[in-house]
Amino acid sequence: MKKIWMILLVAVSFLISDTEFADPKPSIENPRQFVFPITSDDEYEISHVLSSASNVMKFYGPEKCEVAIVCYSKGIKAVMKEANFFDKTLQKRLKSLMTYDVEFIACGNTMKTYNIDKKELLDGVDVVTAGIVELIERQIGGWIYIRP
Repeated sequence: MKKIWMILLVAVSFLISDTEFADPKPSIENPRQFVFPITSDDEYEISHVLSSASNVMKFYGPEKCEVAIVCYSKGIKAVMKEANFFDKTLQKRLKSLMTYDVEFIACGNTMKTYNIDKKELLDGVDVVTAGIVELIERQIGGWIYIRP
């Protein structure tokens, strides 16, 4: 019986292993850079992006990664002061991520389409001309695009 438990323990130890970092390893001088889009006003989808960003930061450490979240199309709702979400924790979670220097970026084209003024956005949200172009340029600049 002891022998069976030892074999099982050894077999399970091979299944559980740590992630190996690619070179160069993430560091303060060389942080991993991630960009996420929010394109939907669906609270579950917004929550999923916020959770994914939070999980990445927990894994690498906030000092070893840079995270940007680009909100465009109906996803602009995520960064509006008067979003009126059913889930009241969404904006608290978003603001919490901001304290860890997560960039939230709003699409200027979307704002024009929906007649949204910058003062209607949460404090600390940056505005770019086109959210989709921001995603493209970040990827060209070496940022990793994550679509949870």
